[in-house]
Amino acid sequence: MRSLLDKSNPPVQYDFIRHVGTRTMETFALSEPVLLVLLSLAEQPRHGYSILKDVESMSAGRVLLSTGTLYGALQRLLNNHWIERVQEDDTPRDRRTYRLTSLGRRNLQMEIERMRHLAKVAALRLARKEA
Repeated sequence: MRSLLDKSNPPVQYDFIRHVGTRTMETFALSEPVLLVLLSLAEQPRHGYSILKDVESMSAGRVLLSTGTLYGALQRLLNNHWIERVQEDDTPRDRRTYRLTSLGRRNLQMEIERMRHLAKVAALRLARKEA
């Protein structure tokens, strides 16, 4: 059992990291698990287990979310109005289905644009170093 004072292997916390963007005064860089959750919901509304399986599939098994991590991320995304709960017919009462809001889709697109820019800068820097 790990001591709470042991800092050699700190727990990983998935959260939003604030940075200043060019399009808005404040945008967010997303952790990989949150990005994958949003990408999963960009395709279609999903319930928790479906999101877990889709994230695992998109990451080729590299990202395995616990239910606690998933539902914590979903709650933050709900609070920020990036996703919303939807009612589905013919589903068990305790199954919650989520979908991306227009705000969530816009923020996801901005994050993808930010990542494309970083990848382009990285490729140019690497190519310059190799030349």
